[in-house]
Amino acid sequence: MAEAFTAGVKPGGLTNETEIRILLCYLVKWAQPLTRDAMQGALLEEQLVNYFEFVDALNELQEQQFIEATDKGFVITDKGSVVAKTLSDDLPRSVRESAIRAVIRIQSWVHKAAQNKARIEKKGNEYRVICTIEDMGRESFQLQLDMPNRLTAEMVKNRFIAQGSEVYSQLLNLLTQPDPKSTPPEAVL
Repeated sequence: MAEAFTAGVKPGGLTNETEIRILLCYLVKWAQPLTRDAMQGALLEEQLVNYFEFVDALNELQEQQFIEATDKGFVITDKGSVVAKTLSDDLPRSVRESAIRAVIRIQSWVHKAAQNKARIEKKGNEYRVICTIEDMGRESFQLQLDMPNRLTAEMVKNRFIAQGSEVYSQLLNLLTQPDPKSTPPEAVL
């Protein structure tokens, strides 16, 4: 039964419930407000904690009022801040750094995905990737690409979410920079 609580944790990860609670306080203090999904995704992706231990620790921290839930995510309380400040050095530095990097990656992706949207629609034997950029609540750019298979469509979708702003910027720059070769000859006008 002990394996159920260490399953999915890589060597060097945390299996002690006290250390997991300290890590959660540290993460919330450092990156608040921090959603449950962002914390869970970061810690499980890095294999730093077991899912069941994560859930238990998060619930216990809420019950003991070390963290509190808001509509934007978890925030640290004064009590939790003391724990994070005082005890975080008891955690391995590699665990703290790995957890922070993973949280930053997830938060960055969520931020990009809120602006750079992409979805896949199956059209016959092809997959259409519809990429859009929203600015101030309205669509300002759309690009549609037909891909031969689902795997390629997923790759394009994910790359657009990650780099859509750069694609838009480069395309806009290419289309707006003066270039004598792109001006029609006067005889055509």
